[in-house]
Amino acid sequence: MNQLPRIVLTGIGLTCPLGNDLPTYREALLAGKSGVSLFPVRNMGEQPAGVCDFDQKKYQKRKEIRVGTRAGSIAIYCANEAIAHANLDLENVDPSRIGIYLGITEHGNVETETEVCQLFDHYDEDIKYWTHHHNPRTVANNPAGEITVNLGLTGPHYTIGAACAAGNAGIIQGVQQLRLGECDFALAGGVSESIRAYGIFAGFKSQGALASHEDPTRASRPFDKGRNGIVVSEGGCIYVLERLDDAVRGVQTLSLRLQVIGSIQMAPIMYCQTL
Repeated sequence: MNQLPRIVLTGIGLTCPLGNDLPTYREALLAGKSGVSLFPVRNMGEQPAGVCDFDQKKYQKRKEIRVGTRAGSIAIYCANEAIAHANLDLENVDPSRIGIYLGITEHGNVETETEVCQLFDHYDEDIKYWTHHHNPRTVANNPAGEITVNLGLTGPHYTIGAACAAGNAGIIQGVQQLRLGECDFALAGGVSESIRAYGIFAGFKSQGALASHEDPTRASRPFDKGRNGIVVSEGGCIYVLERLDDAVRGVQTLSLRLQVIGSIQMAPIMYCQTL
């Protein structure tokens, strides 16, 4: 049996309530810090939530942010940070050989709720005020598509809906497509914009599954006997994945540090960084 090519992780980009890069996130996580704070939710008041605080204008213009989606902005930020972390020079890479495989919990809820509420609150339900950006915002592939437009990529790109396992599904797809030779680099991972849709909060509330606590930083306590639900959050993490042989050939120095960090369906994933 032919041995499948080994896949390595060469870059990480993330934003989450605990930070906007791996060192900050890791430090806060090991220190036991909570990223939960109070967040205003339509029709429900302030609720404990995980809110990201990243600079959207670092990689997008104001107009791009206005006509795009929150999930798209999170994805664009994470993708650009991952590429920078991997020292990947897009000027010297065929844009058709970079694939994007992005897991997502849900998409379209935020944009549709916002439009409906604006019509009811400000425009007497007159649909002539319904934005023409709604359709491209709500198509399932939008977050991956926003990355391609932002970075000028033309390779395979799609989102994968798998609820809480969506990020894992994105990584699995990236690994599989690299092994099939469909791309040379894979931007793989997951994003979520859940807190921007009050229906998410209302749904968990009706199930009796929405966490509450007078101290929002203590609302998420899954292993506590006094736990009373979950906390909705937003965030994202995208990895640059490559075939090991390609990554080694692309490194200018001879010294590499390789550390196994996980395994997906008998597919070893390694973290590759130049010293």
